Amino acid sequence: MTPTAPLQPLLDTAVIVLEAPTQVWSDDAGGMGSAPIHGIYHGDVRQIRAVEIAVDGTDLESIGCSSPSPQRVLFTDVLRGLDDETPDPKVRLDRDRRVSAGSFSERIRVSRHLRAATPIGITVQLTPDFAPMQLVKAGMPTDAAWTWDGRTCRANDASFALVAPGATVTSDGERLTLRWELDLAARDAETVEWTLELADTSLVVTAPAHPATAQLPEVADPRVAHWLARASADLSALRLATPEHPDDAFYAAGAPWFFTLFGRDSIWAARLALAADPAIAASTLRVLGRLQGTTHDVSTAEAPGKIPHELRSSGLAIPGEGVHLPPLYYGTVDATPLWVCLLADAHDAGMPDDELRGLLPTLRGAVDWMVEHGDASGSGFIDYADESGHGLANQGWKDSGDSVQWRDGRLAEGPIALSEVQAYAYEAAVRGAALLDRLGESGAEELRTWAADLRARFREAFWVTTEEGRYPAIALDAHGAAVDTLTSNIGHLLGTGILDPDEERVCVELLAGDSMSSGYGIRTMSTGADGYWPLSYHGGSVWTHDTAIAVHGMLRSGLSDEARVLARQLLDAAEGFDYRVPELHAGDARIPGGRPVPYPAACRPQAWSAAAAVVCAQALT
Repeated sequence: MTPTAPLQPLLDTAVIVLEAPTQVWSDDAGGMGSAPIHGIYHGDVRQIRAVEIAVDGTDLESIGCSSPSPQRVLFTDVLRGLDDETPDPKVRLDRDRRVSAGSFSERIRVSRHLRAATPIGITVQLTPDFAPMQLVKAGMPTDAAWTWDGRTCRANDASFALVAPGATVTSDGERLTLRWELDLAARDAETVEWTLELADTSLVVTAPAHPATAQLPEVADPRVAHWLARASADLSALRLATPEHPDDAFYAAGAPWFFTLFGRDSIWAARLALAADPAIAASTLRVLGRLQGTTHDVSTAEAPGKIPHELRSSGLAIPGEGVHLPPLYYGTVDATPLWVCLLADAHDAGMPDDELRGLLPTLRGAVDWMVEHGDASGSGFIDYADESGHGLANQGWKDSGDSVQWRDGRLAEGPIALSEVQAYAYEAAVRGAALLDRLGESGAEELRTWAADLRARFREAFWVTTEEGRYPAIALDAHGAAVDTLTSNIGHLLGTGILDPDEERVCVELLAGDSMSSGYGIRTMSTGADGYWPLSYHGGSVWTHDTAIAVHGMLRSGLSDEARVLARQLLDAAEGFDYRVPELHAGDARIPGGRPVPYPAACRPQAWSAAAAVVCAQALT
């Protein structure tokens, strides 16, 4: 049999507890080590790969797992090897696992309903790992060397301190062993606990200084209320800040791989959740504004005025793909206009003029990037190409290598000008001009003229006609040809102003049709395209935030009935995932009595998927 190449870990059956920047993945019995994703992570390092618990003289048989909050999970086992001969289990083990930012604890309680006293030995074995997240994601083996001084385990910049009262702790160089010897009296219970304090001196993100301030809207539908509560808790657990500015929180993109600042993701999450938490929109704008580009640098894709794509403590290499990203990477074509759109939204939601004025230099830089630097190829539209040779090939939200395809499955040749980016830029220019007027600043009329020209050119260049109808293409390729696949990108055009009302209705009808609507949200690619596959990352799957953006646009365009239909589909999907909607799910058509099919490697929780609950609640009330 041919050896299997390294594979990305699957996530859909794993249990997670988290509070950024710390996360813990296990099976539903609490064990770690049987699946590639398992372990205790802090920042971008998996510090412990495996945790195994044993009780002398018995197997542990799992009977329960529940998670009352993102930061806590409870596991229950019965210990029938220590039981009597009656049918009712009378010896049980309960584990209460909790995570906070930089901390892990597990309380283990053994209880008995037997008349005789007995000694019980409990062993917990920990396998330190200190694997970089990028290697875990690639399914690559790791062999980081670590040291143990009797209390602290360390490898390079990362470390954890272990405290286990009452336990004997030993190390054999491969694992740490914690051992408790208990004497349980008749009908007695004993509790032991072990904790970890996790640290990494290289981290560029940290827990915020203050708790979340979100205020959930009141809703009558209990399912909507349930989704909102779960989503709000997850968003709170995903909040991060930079060490230099702990008062300014933003949403990490998602767990496990994207536990950091992402320009596009953090902006859209803040935007979709704006009605519940306008404060995080303002702080996200400030965080990204501090990192705005100031110079041209091909190696990082930086340009003056450009908003960054992602921030990490070290460079990111994606094995097998030739991708090597610097710690601060600017390879995103849409974060800059989206930053302006979020600024306008935040101001409409009550951001004071003095805060707006404080962000004026970033606003100026962003609109200058759109007008002066966004059209790198001279196409007349904002486009992208990876000039470094080691960055992301696609730099819109569909950033996988095969996301921009013709209907016959051919990949489009770059530079690429995405349809939704032109829509974002148009909205950003129009609303940015209004902000300049508000502050009594110059340049607004020139910006409106640029926007009007972009809108006219968009109508001439992007509309295509195929057997599926007439609609805006996903993109223009290197030759200015309209890439003719029908995709969910047209949903991002709604509410931006780049389409007239009749054109918006054409797009809405196509999105609601059988080829695009799965019944659980909008497919990323039409079933009529040769490249369609329901488990393709960007070629047929359903992304909750993608559909929610269409709902967001419909609401702004006054298409409330159409928005309600899509929001109801996402609510049904949320119920199928116990109200923690993953990053994406399969694009299979809905069947009566069924439930959405998972995309098994989807991240969860994901910030913009969670934030979708807020805009859907608006549509459903």
